Amino acid sequence: MRRFVHPVLLALTLATVTTLVTQGAQAPTPYKLGMFQQGTRTFLGMVLNDEMVIDLNRTIGGTPATLEGLIAQWSEPTAARFASVAADTVANPPASAMKVSALTVLPPITQPRVLLSTAVNYQEHAMEMRSERTTAESAAAVDPKVAQGIPGYWERRPGDPRQNPYFFVKANSAITAHHSPIVLPKGRDRIDWECEMNIVIGRTAKRVTRDRAAEYIFGYTLMNDVSDRGGRADGRHGSDWQLGKSHDTFAPLGPFVVPRQFVPNPQSLKVTFTLNDTVMQDSNTDRMTHTVFELVEYASHMMTLHPGDLISTGSPAGVGTARATPVYFKAGDRSTCTIQSIGTLRNPVVAEP
Repeated sequence: MRRFVHPVLLALTLATVTTLVTQGAQAPTPYKLGMFQQGTRTFLGMVLNDEMVIDLNRTIGGTPATLEGLIAQWSEPTAARFASVAADTVANPPASAMKVSALTVLPPITQPRVLLSTAVNYQEHAMEMRSERTTAESAAAVDPKVAQGIPGYWERRPGDPRQNPYFFVKANSAITAHHSPIVLPKGRDRIDWECEMNIVIGRTAKRVTRDRAAEYIFGYTLMNDVSDRGGRADGRHGSDWQLGKSHDTFAPLGPFVVPRQFVPNPQSLKVTFTLNDTVMQDSNTDRMTHTVFELVEYASHMMTLHPGDLISTGSPAGVGTARATPVYFKAGDRSTCTIQSIGTLRNPVVAEP
């Protein structure tokens, strides 16, 4: 299987190494950002070591009430202030610090202007779903229609054997939180999982090239792209993506957003999904067909992306429907999606009441 090394990845990695060498012990303290509820109050919090939360609305004056608002107003002075708070908190935890376990974790983002999902963006997933030829087959004979790229939106570069990228839209109403239940709709018995890394857009982006895409990314989070594989009996117009992807609770998101400076190479992260503690997906983001930067390029050529918009980067192999004996969610299951450096998203599975 062909692996693509993006020049921006190399530049980011070298820049990170240089920064760490230069700063030594003064390397920035990593943190995550999320939304929380305490009693009837909601607030924007900074998460340290996945355990401690600082209420940013009470710590830093003028902090927006939501993470979407913060991303829209993000600036270098804001980043410097947050870095200072993170370093000070680790050195001297304030009395106001709270434990994550004592709070209700909310979805970090609830109202993106668009939640794009990438279909079949790992070659191994394409093979298990038998929806595309293998890379080797494609390299030998690229379909002339594929070779045209997507004029105006996706310029196909010479010698590129990959399929063109493919997006679908998942409804905002499907978004739900860490620890919140995935609800199995009545009459639907083929509900599946897809553990995916999500790109969080940080700046308004229109026709951005892949070489500059990193500048438009605020950070990363997780999403379980829950999928109804049952389809529709009438087969009208082929695959019904909305039926399959946008039911309530079909987009568990979070638990937090990791700013991109703490993920120097998004194309080298371990991806694991477990069902009731049994590993079902075990992969790495280096197996993506199209990188996070290429996905930002393609999306921004179709539409204007805004701060807080989300692009889910696709699922690796290991989904339930592709097994010799298919496995689907059932009430009482425990769903756990983990991506290295970004976090772990846990959700119980329940039947619709």
